[in-house]
Amino acid sequence: MLIADFLDNFTPVIIFGMLVVAVIFLIIFGVMAFYFRLWIQSIWTGAGVGIWDLIGMSFRKVNPKTIVRSKIMAVQAGLGESTGITSKALEAHFLAGGNVPLVIRALIAANKAKTIQLTFREATAIDLAGRDVLEAVQTSVYPKVIDCPPRGSARPSLDAVAKDGIQLKVKARVTVRANLQKLIGGATEETIIGRVGEGIVSAIGSAETHSVVLENPDMISKTVLARRLDHNTAFEIVSIDIADIDVGENIGARLSADQAEADTRVARARAEGKRAMAVAAERENMAEIENAKAVLVEAEAEVPLAMAEAFQSGRLGIMDYYSLRNVQADTDMRKSIAISGSNPSK
Repeated sequence: MLIADFLDNFTPVIIFGMLVVAVIFLIIFGVMAFYFRLWIQSIWTGAGVGIWDLIGMSFRKVNPKTIVRSKIMAVQAGLGESTGITSKALEAHFLAGGNVPLVIRALIAANKAKTIQLTFREATAIDLAGRDVLEAVQTSVYPKVIDCPPRGSARPSLDAVAKDGIQLKVKARVTVRANLQKLIGGATEETIIGRVGEGIVSAIGSAETHSVVLENPDMISKTVLARRLDHNTAFEIVSIDIADIDVGENIGARLSADQAEADTRVARARAEGKRAMAVAAERENMAEIENAKAVLVEAEAEVPLAMAEAFQSGRLGIMDYYSLRNVQADTDMRKSIAISGSNPSK
C-alpha cells in the first residue's frame, strides 16, 4: 500500500519530467538536424567547419550556410587556410558587413587568372570600402572601355579649338585595366574621364592648325598617354582611341567679329560723347551771346536817358543831335548795303 500511494503521489512529477526530457531531446534533435547537413558537407569537402562552430555561429548572428558554402568554394578551388581563408576570418568579414561569397568568387577568379596577385586581406578591404571586388578582378583580366565624354552627358563631344581658330569636336574611347593595389583610395572612372578630356583639349589647343589634327589624330592619343593620366587612380590606361572627330565652327573668326563689333560700339560711344560735349559747348556759347545781347539792350536803353539829360544840362545842342542822327542813318544804310551784298539772291 505504501508503494502504491508513493507512486500515485509522484506520477505527475514523473510525467512532467519525461515531458521536459522529451522537449529537450526534440530541441537537440532539431538543432542537430538543422546543422547536420552543413556539417556533413563540410566534412566531405574538407572545409573543416565543426558542428560546435556551426552552433556558435547562430549565437554570433552569423549565417552558417553562407560561411560553409563560401569555405567549400574556397577549398574546392585550392584556396586553403594557408591563404588566410579561415572560418573565423569569414565570420569576421560577415559581421563587418562584407559580402563573403563575392570575396571568395573574386579570389577564385584572381587565382585562376595566374597574373593577378590578390590576397584575402586585400579582397576584404576592397569589399568593405564599397567597391565591387569581383568586377575589379574581371576588369583586371578583361580591360574595360570607357566613353569620353560618357554616354548620356550634357555635351555629346569634347570641343577644342586649334591655334588657327577652328573648332574640333572629338569623341574618344579609353581602355582601362583595374589596378587592384590602388583600388582603395584611388580615383574612379570620373577622374579618368575628366583627365582624358582635359588632355585632349590641351593637345588640340597646342596644334598649329586643325588640319594637322585631322591628318594625324593619333597625335592626340600619344600626347595624352605621355602625361600619365592614370596616376593615383584605381585604373591603368591601356590605350586612348579617337572614335570620331568633326570640324565645328570658326571660333577665331567669330571672336574677331565680336571684337570688331565691340570696338565699333566703343567708338560710337566715344563719338557720341564728343558730340554731346560739342552740343553743350554750343549751348553755352549761345547763352553767353544772349547774355551779351541783354547787356547791349540794357545799355541802349540808357542812351535816351543820357541824351535827355544832356539836353537839359545844355551839353548837347539841337544841331549836335541832328548830326548824330545823320551818322546813325548813314551807319544803318551801310549795314543794309553790306547785308544785301552778302545775299545776292535777295
